[in-house]
Formats: sequence, C-alpha cells, structure tokens
Amino acid sequence: MRIGVTGSGGKLGRATVERLRSDGHDVVGFDLAGTAGPGFTRVDLTDFGQVLDAFGSVTARHDGLDALVHLAAIPVNGLVPDAATFQNNMTVSFNALFAAHRVGIRRIVLASSITAMGFPFHEAPPSLPVDETYTSANNTYGLGKVAEEAIAAQLVGWHPDASITALRFTNVVAEDEYATFERAGEPDYRRDLLGSWVDARDGALAVALALEAARPGYEVYNVAAPDSGCAAPSRELAARWFPGTPVADDLGEFESLMSTRRIRERLGFRAAYDWRS
Repeated sequence: MRIGVTGSGGKLGRATVERLRSDGHDVVGFDLAGTAGPGFTRVDLTDFGQVLDAFGSVTARHDGLDALVHLAAIPVNGLVPDAATFQNNMTVSFNALFAAHRVGIRRIVLASSITAMGFPFHEAPPSLPVDETYTSANNTYGLGKVAEEAIAAQLVGWHPDASITALRFTNVVAEDEYATFERAGEPDYRRDLLGSWVDARDGALAVALALEAARPGYEVYNVAAPDSGCAAPSRELAARWFPGTPVADDLGEFESLMSTRRIRERLGFRAAYDWRS
C-alpha cells in the first residue's frame, strides 16, 4: 500500500515510517519539519487546502494514497497555552480526517491517547485494568482526543467502505529513553499513566496491525506494553493508588493497569520490547 503518515517527524512517527517501509509499503510523510526528498512533503496541517492537495497527489511524491496514519499533534499540555493545544489539534485532526474522506482514502488509523480515558487519574477509574469502554477527559489535550474519536466514529459512517481505527497510546518511550525505568521502584512512578508505557517500535507495530486488519467501521484499541513499567506487582499498585477500586480476578502479576487485552485478542498484538529484559 501507499500510506501517508502525518507527524512523520515525531517519536512515534519516525518509528511508524520505518516499520511500514520495512513491511514493504510505500510511505509518504507529512509534517512541518523533515528531510526534503522522496517520501516526505512539508505540509502545514492547520491549512485545509494544503492537506487536501497533499493527500490527493504531490508531484514527484505520490499520485494517490491507499491509507492514512494520522499521528500529528501538539503532543502534551503545557507546550503552548491550553486553548491553543485544543484548537491546533482539533483543526489538524479535522483537516486530516475530512480531507481523507474527500479524496477517497477509506483506511485510516488515528492516534488517540490515554488522556481520553481518565489521565491523570485524580479520580479512580470504575475498574482495573481500564479498558476501551471508559472515556473521560481531564485536560484540553484529552478533551481534544475525546472529540477526535467522536468525529471519527461519525465520519466513518459517511461511506460504506470507510474504516477508522483509533489507537489510544500511552506514554511512548524511544529506545534511547530507557534510563527512566531506573525510577521503576518509586511508589508513584507512572501513577498518572496507570504504570503503563510502550516502546515506540511496539507502537509502530500496533499501527501496522491496525492497518492490516482494517474493516469497514470504527474501532478503538488501547496501546501499551502488556506489562507495566513499574517494579511492584500490579495488584499492589492498584491497592496503593486506587484503594477500593474493583480489580479483575485474572489480572496478571505485572499486567498493565491500562488494559491491552482487546488489541492482543483481536489484532494479535505482541510487544517485542520490555524494560525488564
């Protein structure tokens, strides 16, 4: 397939482009910054005209896309004022999704986030591990992700062949960022992430699997390493962080409190990287 990837210069974007190319796909990256040349076009994704034009065709780059991976966003709150985070990310995501619809791209994978399911979990979730049925936004970044998921769930119904998969990524860790796990034994390490994490290369695997398994309709999956990024057993973490919250009887010893059961069962996701090894 020829696949467009927005946010191709980001941490997850770079890993995704590398993974998709290694799988034999023709990949075109779209971002504000990147290396000029085949496989990349600089696009201001807040400009709908540029996005529509870029997705339709770009001379010397592509003459049409089979699929889109939308990863571009201001990645966290605090980099710019809160309203600017929401306005930028909503504009970029609407432009990407609607332009794809307009030019006939029917297979889309969209980056959502743990921030759409309660982050930073000042209030306890209804049960643990937290699965895809729970939606709650507590900051403007998360509010944007909830809104993006809602748009995707509606827009997918505008064409019978359309497929949109939202992947709720937790904190993405690059291969050179594992030093952070030196803190894994601290009592509140990664508490606001339910102890979860995912290697960027495994995040890219989730994208590849979602593209391969795409079927008409809307799907949402959590994406995290199956085991937590904490040294303590998961039941101990649950009792410390969320006393009284129901915990699944079959929770594994170090199983992530951000559930990955759905993506493992439906897409066959198996993470290759573990900070413990």
